[in-house]
Amino acid sequence: MHILMPLLISTIAGLSTTLGALVIFFKIKTKNINKFITFCLSFSIAIMIGISVSELIPEAIFNLIKGDILKCLIISSVSFIGGVILIKFFIIIIDNQKKNETNLYRLGILSMLALMLHNFPEGIATFLSAYQNIDLGIKLGIAIMLHNIPEGISIAVPIYYATRSKKKAITKAFISGLAEPLGAIFAFFLFKNFISEVFISIILLLVAGIMISISIEEIFPEIQKYKEFRLFYFGIFTGIILLIINHFCF
Repeated sequence: MHILMPLLISTIAGLSTTLGALVIFFKIKTKNINKFITFCLSFSIAIMIGISVSELIPEAIFNLIKGDILKCLIISSVSFIGGVILIKFFIIIIDNQKKNETNLYRLGILSMLALMLHNFPEGIATFLSAYQNIDLGIKLGIAIMLHNIPEGISIAVPIYYATRSKKKAITKAFISGLAEPLGAIFAFFLFKNFISEVFISIILLLVAGIMISISIEEIFPEIQKYKEFRLFYFGIFTGIILLIINHFCF
């Protein structure tokens, strides 16, 4: 029974990506679709880079720097670059298997893969925190839930407008969120004796490399095609404001 509440908190936090995916049910006029996509993709960039720069990288380096500084620099660099290389590998696989799909579909799948990896260490953190201290677990779960909602948007919107399938968009966002509770349980029962600050830090830096690479090399060029620069700035601004609110309130 002791693990049920931590599991529930982790599940709710993870599956909140599905709430973000519900934006595809908004009635958007045809003339405004490009503006909406631009806003959502720009919002995604702010969330992905913002989380990487303000949370993942600092937390990882803070944990690693407790030991040898040179070792910290080596692990940090290799892990981050490893994330960049890994996402390029994913891109090659997706391009080979989905040659007839649009760039938007490709972006949605890449975002889903990146955020699944991102949700894995989050799930571990949420589950273990709630397992040890239920109040701390609830607070962390709320914080993760709030930034998982926009992550769901970053997955569902490009997939929906590429395929016009609400089912595919919702399913992909759901799968991404499901990685959090499943990853937490899997890690807790199979690897709980091996989970360390170094292990978590490597995962965080790997994910940061993936998300920053996707944002700069994949999402930003797609945004430029729509030439809706006001919506681009507005999306970036909105994402940053949400991250600031989430950071200071939770």
